[in-house]
Amino acid sequence: MAEMEASAGVMPHSVDCDLFKEPMKKRRRSHRDQQFQAFPSAEQSALKEYEKLESRTRRILSNTYQKMIQSVFLEESIPSGLKYLINRLLALIEKPPLEPIYVGFLGSTGAGKSSLINALIQQAMFLPVSGESICTSCIVQVSSGCCEQYEAKIHLLSDQEWKAELKDLTMLLHRADGPREEDADMWARDDAAEEAAQKLQMLYGRGAERRPYEDLLRTKPRARIPTCRTITLKAEEAGELSVKLDPYIRTQRSDWDGGSAETQIWPLIKYVEVILPKSALIPEGVVLVDIPGTGDFNSKRDEMWKKTVDKCSVIWVISDVERVSGGKAHEDLLNESIKACQRGFCRDIALVVTKTDKLHLREYLRERKMENQAIQDQREAVLQRNEIIKLQRTRILKEKLKRKLPADSKVLEASDLVYTVSAHEYWQQAFLTEDESEVPKLREYIRKRLLDKKRRLVTKYVNEAFGLLLLTDTFNPEESLLRSRGNQGFHQTLKAVCLKNGVYASRTLARIDLNGALSQPIYDQIDPVFGGIFRDGKPTGPALMVHIDAFKHSLEERMAEIGIRNGWKCDGYKRGLLIQEISAILGGLEGHILRRKRKIYESVTSSIQNDLKPCYEEAAQIAGRKACERMKDVIRRGVERQVAEGMFERAQERMWHQFQQLKHGITERVKGSITTMLTLAAPQGDGLYKELVDVRSEQKEMEKLHRSLREVAENAQLRKGMQDFLLRMSPSKAGPHGTAL
Repeated sequence: MAEMEASAGVMPHSVDCDLFKEPMKKRRRSHRDQQFQAFPSAEQSALKEYEKLESRTRRILSNTYQKMIQSVFLEESIPSGLKYLINRLLALIEKPPLEPIYVGFLGSTGAGKSSLINALIQQAMFLPVSGESICTSCIVQVSSGCCEQYEAKIHLLSDQEWKAELKDLTMLLHRADGPREEDADMWARDDAAEEAAQKLQMLYGRGAERRPYEDLLRTKPRARIPTCRTITLKAEEAGELSVKLDPYIRTQRSDWDGGSAETQIWPLIKYVEVILPKSALIPEGVVLVDIPGTGDFNSKRDEMWKKTVDKCSVIWVISDVERVSGGKAHEDLLNESIKACQRGFCRDIALVVTKTDKLHLREYLRERKMENQAIQDQREAVLQRNEIIKLQRTRILKEKLKRKLPADSKVLEASDLVYTVSAHEYWQQAFLTEDESEVPKLREYIRKRLLDKKRRLVTKYVNEAFGLLLLTDTFNPEESLLRSRGNQGFHQTLKAVCLKNGVYASRTLARIDLNGALSQPIYDQIDPVFGGIFRDGKPTGPALMVHIDAFKHSLEERMAEIGIRNGWKCDGYKRGLLIQEISAILGGLEGHILRRKRKIYESVTSSIQNDLKPCYEEAAQIAGRKACERMKDVIRRGVERQVAEGMFERAQERMWHQFQQLKHGITERVKGSITTMLTLAAPQGDGLYKELVDVRSEQKEMEKLHRSLREVAENAQLRKGMQDFLLRMSPSKAGPHGTAL
């Protein structure tokens, strides 16, 4: 937060302490030559140059920061403009080099998420896979790093979080009149109750599902739980870590027989983080996230599920070829990914169709009425079906995205929205080549996103640093430098919904959200407008950035007036530096706006949930005869009462209030820094810097780096053009007479 405030120009409360803070030293990487090995040689060269530019820029900024700190160390009073510069330097020095790109794999049970991740990282059976049942029981993050070993961290629920879940699980299983014999049959048919009983048995032993909450609270779990709530596993080989990891992330079967020490801790697992050694396939800075199901009954895990989806800048909706043509689960997942675009960081959505090697040739030809056509083998049939799927699903997905997102959203400009993948054929290559399995195509997709992000961030970083270094000297008077179920089973599910205030998340069932269902008609109306306000494409109409840009232009005019009034020398250049700094300040608002965006978007659903909470609590306590009908009646009457009392109007007001808070937050964040900038531009601002330390050597060095940045970009384009030319002229692309195709 301090970094955000500093980058926005707002002084932290303890500004005097922050002024003398020691900047974080960037960790030296011994694997610098290897970290880009996942990229082709031309791209490796560009990335290494960007890395050098960034590293040298940080060093220059750090030197400048140390000089300024030493010059004011014994001063009793430090001018606000100087505090501003020092804080801005510190914020730039400590700015992370590159936030990870999270690629979310969102898919139903058995869709092939784990198999696809295994293929992408070139480890066939690393994550548990099964063709018959659910395998991954929790969120699993896979990335590559600088470590030499394979490493995994199993993060567990805290003691307080488990107590809250334990209370909910026992309430779900128990009725006021106690469980009866016939309940056992009901539990066997109800996923929510079955999983709840299984968790309690796993942690406390057989019969735990019949014991009350207070009794279990006093019972010591069978498994030994580390006090740090994290279990770290390490191994020299991938297969060795896979064996160690398997019990923690594989869903435990219902025919549990006592379990090992590892499986006994399974109910407490929150999420798992896997770090691979440096890889030639998945670049450092990319995190592949296996996201099972549509949530979790535990509140903390479910909140983490939603936050994980929202922090993914890329979401792949995974669906196997036999289910892609329909089904509620598939539609629910697509809707979840589109919602992530509205409320989170997601900018890219793609549909990944898996298991495309599964095709019965004779049935396929008969269904397509193609007996007399030229297709004779499995490969041609699979490739043809893949093309048909791509055309059909791309059209359907684009129509869906157009209804929900602004017309100029970047995702609508994507050349590929649908990928047809076979992890099995990637390994076997019985009738498809490695490229035709499209696993390499997905790797290329990931590399391109990372390369583009690195290029943008380094360019912005060097430009910002260059402007800031020049700004430290440009105000001196001296010459400046350069610039559905049945009621019996449904009863426990409905009880679970009420216990969680209208939301039931399960790894096996579709997510149930009564509040979301009630608010959906509102979202259907506001989605296009909401997306328009926060759009990242061409700023038009109501887009927030239009107004921020208008504010920026008005400041440019103000800078021109100040320059004329004060008779600046080289006033165009001085004004340009101020405008560049103002652009950096306004750019720092993006993170604040994105964080507020989710809260604003969800305010309608949260408001409805808050108003209906009393009726959910009342319904959750109902037990005995006809409990299901009575629970539904309580919820129905509660909804009708709240609607009559203005539930939807209150939801609208609360969203409006959230927008007003965002407006106020933007104003307050910008106000202090812009005031400081205008002070710098005024005559007293000129005098303020007469005694500043000499940082001209750093400015000259930064000027060289700024020129180098342009050269790197130009050389990268030249190398890519040459590579494309050589590829077109290579013999493998030659036609029958040796002519390049």
